[in-house]
Amino acid sequence: MSFNTFGKLFRFTTWGESHGPAIGCIVDGCPPNISINENDLQKELNKRKPGQSKFTTQRKEDDKVEILSGIFSGKTTGTPISMIIYNKDMRSRDYETIKNKFRPGHADYTYFKKYGIRDYRGGGRQSARETASRVAAGAIAKKVLEKKLGKKYKVIGAVTQLGIIGCDTKNWNEKIINKNPFFCPDKSILKIWEKYLLGIRKLGSSCGAIIEVRVRGVPVGLGAPIYSKLDMDLASAMMSINAVKGVNIGAGMNSSALTGEENSDEIIQKGKYPIFKSNNAGGILGGISSGQEIIVSFAVKPTSSILKSRKTIDKFGKNTSISVKGRHDPCVGIRAVPIGEAMAHCVILDHFLMNKAQCGK
Repeated sequence: MSFNTFGKLFRFTTWGESHGPAIGCIVDGCPPNISINENDLQKELNKRKPGQSKFTTQRKEDDKVEILSGIFSGKTTGTPISMIIYNKDMRSRDYETIKNKFRPGHADYTYFKKYGIRDYRGGGRQSARETASRVAAGAIAKKVLEKKLGKKYKVIGAVTQLGIIGCDTKNWNEKIINKNPFFCPDKSILKIWEKYLLGIRKLGSSCGAIIEVRVRGVPVGLGAPIYSKLDMDLASAMMSINAVKGVNIGAGMNSSALTGEENSDEIIQKGKYPIFKSNNAGGILGGISSGQEIIVSFAVKPTSSILKSRKTIDKFGKNTSISVKGRHDPCVGIRAVPIGEAMAHCVILDHFLMNKAQCGK
């Protein structure tokens, strides 16, 4: 399998399978002399790890990361940073009865047709377990950007819609996002979401979600026109996350319903700085950051592994039915929040380094 590496100057390569002994990541292109330790990475991984509430899979993984190379005396050396996370709580037996069946909505069918072999234990390489490695890479990118851009740089993600129920983003409160099991920014909707998702789980079904990621403190000028647009790479990064089926930058798909006057973000000069009166562009104009807050949202489909029986075929081409038992998220989108944040960090750092190489700033 090719294409396991993401990025241009700041790159990471992930490896490993859901039910293998371990997963991991190799980061290349990280600048030297950045203070990083395992605790820095663990803080981000702890937000993504499973089994933290009744609303996520009950698979218990510590997601404890070990740094194997690239750090000396607490600082990056500029050499590849290798990291490993051991898998601890696999139940491969849960998949024995369905190992020859293709789960509808999963990549089982396409993987098997492409490669002629697949790891049926939790989906193997196609499992969202792989995303823990991305979060580790994103934690490194975050540390670099915080040093280069200062305290004004910040990335914050949140779930803004759970299934059919959205929250009011006007009530966005960053202080509560990491204090509730949904990563929700609107305190007023929490009880409704809880009742809704418990009902979904009780039915043996699942639901999707929309995640919004906001990036602050990005200078003007990151990104390049045409084939290395900042929004293009952000969209690609979010689409690479398991189960993501759509991405918006700023107003995104909704911009098609706006008039030219409504969509244009008027600019006025106030003192030394230009002020944008709105942000339908999501902080990116012509593929280049405008200095405004960058806003990216993405849609995560419902978890495909559900208890309800569905029609499918097996690898021998016979019609059959399937009910997927085991431990699965009733809404996989909830745990996608720290993954979206991590991918944003990686893209911003990649473009920061490219801009520095070309423009010297």
